[in-house]
Amino acid sequence: MSQRRKAAALKYEMNIEAPVVTAAGMGHIADKILENAKDNDVPVVYNKELTDLLCNVDVGDNIPPELYEAVAHVIAYVTDLDKRMER
Repeated sequence: MSQRRKAAALKYEMNIEAPVVTAAGMGHIADKILENAKDNDVPVVYNKELTDLLCNVDVGDNIPPELYEAVAHVIAYVTDLDKRMER
């Protein structure tokens, strides 16, 4: 049995205390999240373990402190991508 695709979207701004889960789901919802990311040139990071954990956070909630370090790595990666694309 194949596993259903899962996806989660995060929003982070410097003036908020922690990233916020803006979307999360599996199957068709995950496909829509990925499609919206692609349509809006939002980078996608594939990390199954982190996605599984983020899908347990209610949409609209800040990520829990135990996910700060993992999400910080994602934010650093995306920030680095943005800087490279500006060049």
